[in-house]
Amino acid sequence: MTFTKKQTQVRLEEDVPEAGKAAARARRLDFNRYVERLIIEDTTGTRAAGMAAAQRLIDEHGEFLDDLEQQLDAPFEQRQPGAAA
Repeated sequence: MTFTKKQTQVRLEEDVPEAGKAAARARRLDFNRYVERLIIEDTTGTRAAGMAAAQRLIDEHGEFLDDLEQQLDAPFEQRQPGAAA
């Protein structure tokens, strides 16, 4: 099965394209694929489903995650400013 691509021009605020390119690089995607993926996720409900799942995780296990974060941060909080590591 072959897919045809359609070129589309958009106008964005000056700093938006560079922010998008940085986000694409962080995900190891080219900019076009990144934008395509954002549109697909937004229009198919995939993004909403992922956000809902994340919210359920926080709702169900938020207290545990907060406690875990405090335990993991505790050794770093005990160090004195300027002390050698």
